[in-house]
Amino acid sequence: MGDEVDGNTVLAQALKAQGVEFIFGIIGYPVIELSLALQMADIHYIGMRNEQAACYAAQAMGYLTGNPAGVLCVSGPGVLHTFAGMANAQVNCWPVLVIGGSAPQDHEGIGGFQECNQVELARPYSKYSARPPSIPLIPSHVEKAVRLAKNGRPGAVYLDFPANILSGKVDSSAVPLQYGPTEIPIIYPDPKKIQHAIKVLSEAKRPLVIIGKGAAYARAEDQVNELVNSTNLPFLATPMGKGVVSDTSDKCVQSARTLALLKADVILLLGGRLNWMLHFGRPSRFAPDVKVIQIDISSEELHNSVKSEVAIQSDIKTAVAELAKGLKLQKFVFSRTEEWWTSLTKKCDENRKNVEAMANDHQVPLNYYAVFSNLYKNLPDNCIIVSEGANTMDIGRAVLLNKRPRHRLDAGTFGTMGVGPGFAIAAALYCRHYEPTKKVICVEGDSAFGFSGMEIETMVRYRLPIIVVVVNNSGIYTGMDHEVFEEIQNSGEITKVTPPGCLTSATRYDQMMALFGRTGFFVQTIPELESATKQALEIHEGPTIINVLINRTADRKPQAFNWLTESKL
Repeated sequence: MGDEVDGNTVLAQALKAQGVEFIFGIIGYPVIELSLALQMADIHYIGMRNEQAACYAAQAMGYLTGNPAGVLCVSGPGVLHTFAGMANAQVNCWPVLVIGGSAPQDHEGIGGFQECNQVELARPYSKYSARPPSIPLIPSHVEKAVRLAKNGRPGAVYLDFPANILSGKVDSSAVPLQYGPTEIPIIYPDPKKIQHAIKVLSEAKRPLVIIGKGAAYARAEDQVNELVNSTNLPFLATPMGKGVVSDTSDKCVQSARTLALLKADVILLLGGRLNWMLHFGRPSRFAPDVKVIQIDISSEELHNSVKSEVAIQSDIKTAVAELAKGLKLQKFVFSRTEEWWTSLTKKCDENRKNVEAMANDHQVPLNYYAVFSNLYKNLPDNCIIVSEGANTMDIGRAVLLNKRPRHRLDAGTFGTMGVGPGFAIAAALYCRHYEPTKKVICVEGDSAFGFSGMEIETMVRYRLPIIVVVVNNSGIYTGMDHEVFEEIQNSGEITKVTPPGCLTSATRYDQMMALFGRTGFFVQTIPELESATKQALEIHEGPTIINVLINRTADRKPQAFNWLTESKL
């Protein structure tokens, strides 16, 4: 007979054995003792202000490290609040483990406190949702959950723990020996399909490489750089595929994205999906006869939306290495003198000039391009950029360039608002533990910031040196001048006449720092922005806010197509 051990301890030790290093959450009944057990097991516990933000932070940590982080939440409403984060992780393909406390089993069906059918409710938003039925079975469920979260296409998993399981005790000899995490198996490409892809690429007149978030998650940057640089193929990236090959590369045709997608006759898609972000791969945004070479870790993704000419299930690293090797043996180099390169270069130059003209317009109130261009010039090359908002995120993707992989975190495929502060907290903790020389810049639209703004207190509490830049146009999409806003407020029917997208005019988000005895920055001009950015970069203990007031009606440059394409069958 051994000593008695409770469920909290067994669970904490099982998580540690599976390599879980970070847990984000909010404590309360029945997980208070569990949070302490986690710290006793040498796991980092980060207390957040909202369960959604906790789940956003955990999944971002999973993306950055390749290993799931955890979310700890209370029963009922606490678990329900994580579902937005779980859905975001599922769609983004990021690993995260949600741990929910639940009502004691002997209270179920008779109106227990916060009683909720959490396992079934979590199932649509996760790869695995289960409740260990006994303390001795906790380790096997934890192992399975972590394994499923990170194998194949990564995603969310949920484990449910009733109060009586957490507080219950068993003899330690009844708990099976806990084994460590299993390695993720490497999927190698079919050699015949690699040869087919080489043939299709080498015969292309207008080839294009699209680098997706999957290539970044797979840490395939060396292989993708070798492929692009040895073949001279033009490329563009999805938002979080940016930086796998530097945005500043002369092979990057991001500035000619519309033309590149529309006219390409062969597209090599690396860890990306032909969903709304790539206009489904269909006309009128793509050529009707375009040939797609698709490489993805998930077989279910192959031929999705359109039938690919070559569909390869494989790890990105191995497949791209084989492609590069095969093309090099054929001495394939796509010449810069080809008409395709000429037209892409011309369009890139035209679009850059348009952006530069707006960036050089420093008229007050400022526009997005002027703000982002100046901000970028003053940021370190290796900073992690977190971004969310409507125009704030979309325009920022074009102007705030990335030179390194996994250095951009934004709303991603699910388009979730409120992710920014949680992502930034995860990124800052990642930097503290793994790459301490890096800075985290969190660029927020004022509307997006409102979803999770109180996570500023979390940043202060853990002394995370995050620079939060609020791009403030006083509204969702567009705001309202202060004088007009006051007139509306003084009217008799304020709720009937205030535009639905309008927020309080010129809100001083920077003064939130005064809550913690700190000073933020209020910016209206480019010299003020430059000064604030330089001062903020010198702050190494805790966050700061730079509140940049911009034109209420500032917008992106005119688009050739509506940004959201209809799916044409």
